[in-house]
Amino acid sequence: MTWVELFVVLFFIFIGARIGGIGIGFTGGLGVIVLSLVMGMPTSQSLIPIDVILIIMSVITAIATMQLAGGMDWLVQLAEGFLRKNPKRITFYAPIVTYLMTLMAGTGHTAFSTLPVIAEVAKEQGIRPSRPLSIAVIASQIAITASPISAAVVAFSGMLAPFGVDYLTLLAVCIPTTFTACMIGAFVANFMGCELKDDSIYKERLRNGLVKVSDGKKREILPTAKTATFIFVGAIALVVLYAAAISKSVGLIEDPALGRNAAIMTFMLGAAALITLVTKIDSSKITTVSTFRSGMTACVCVLGVAWLGSTFVHGHIADIKAVAGTLLSDHPWMLSLVLFFASMLLYSQGATTVALMPAALAIGVAPLTAIASFAAVSALFVLPTYPTLLAAVEMDDTGSTRIGNYVFNHPFFIPGVVTISSSVALAFTFGSVVL
Repeated sequence: MTWVELFVVLFFIFIGARIGGIGIGFTGGLGVIVLSLVMGMPTSQSLIPIDVILIIMSVITAIATMQLAGGMDWLVQLAEGFLRKNPKRITFYAPIVTYLMTLMAGTGHTAFSTLPVIAEVAKEQGIRPSRPLSIAVIASQIAITASPISAAVVAFSGMLAPFGVDYLTLLAVCIPTTFTACMIGAFVANFMGCELKDDSIYKERLRNGLVKVSDGKKREILPTAKTATFIFVGAIALVVLYAAAISKSVGLIEDPALGRNAAIMTFMLGAAALITLVTKIDSSKITTVSTFRSGMTACVCVLGVAWLGSTFVHGHIADIKAVAGTLLSDHPWMLSLVLFFASMLLYSQGATTVALMPAALAIGVAPLTAIASFAAVSALFVLPTYPTLLAAVEMDDTGSTRIGNYVFNHPFFIPGVVTISSSVALAFTFGSVVL
């Protein structure tokens, strides 16, 4: 029956992936129905990652409010200025921009706004756009595992707390290792594919007039943009400072009235309230902006997929311990492979973390191994169906960023694998010093 139940889990994840977007959350719910009512597996609401979902909702609400006030446009303008000042190094500077924006916002969907700029700057310089676009998308995904306010980091830090690893220690390992890994990935991406002028598809598109030239128009920035951005960034700083103050390693507040997760939620909602009051934006429009829609989609996906995965894992934890415990104790690096392949299907760093990390820690995986493997939950680029990946393909009118006939032969694959592998290796090394 275990194999049948596993098949049910994988089947509904597969169907959800075929539907796309929010559909994987829907089919996760169907899978729970089949496992519980048809196959008799016990499940409960306690298996739902409530805190993760609430944090996503709170953070996305603050980001959407900032976006409506023009803050996102201002950040993109700053990013564009940075990239145009250093156009020849676009393959290295593009991932820096998308990494930092994701680090600050807690969602990789911020990359949507910068991808057109990256493609345009690369094209102007005669640089193959697939090079900076590929690593920029990868950086926006892996930065989730280093963002102080991402659902994946918050959930994982809560799992590590009983093992004596606090929130700040997790960030101290993940931020430098993932960023360095992105630079290694950029170095590899810089040699991917032929030069743009030698690309036959680009030449054909150029002859047919399908390659557009920039109109040089500057984006209009609302007068409320800077104020909204400063409020949002200030809220993030407060989250990190408060988390430090209540952590056992710092111990400034020994008996906090507000826990870390609750602090993230309240600070983010408070930031949204301040932005709305100070900038006087129309709050009824907040739910219509793109970041709000993508964030709420993520909530449903985490709800369905994490509940489905947790139901299966909870029902077979003893078997999983028996089979995987010895294997991972002898080959701890294999946890990164498990997370890598799982995230390919789950399409969410948060969902993968919540579904698999508790089981890994429960079977005796060392905290260092779990932290080092954490970056592997970012393998959303393997199947060429993730929104930011598809957006990069669409925004490159030179045709250099294209998906091959064999599914996996796309320009994101090799830089992505190199970046994750480098991050895991660096985290094992650096983590052994920090922990």
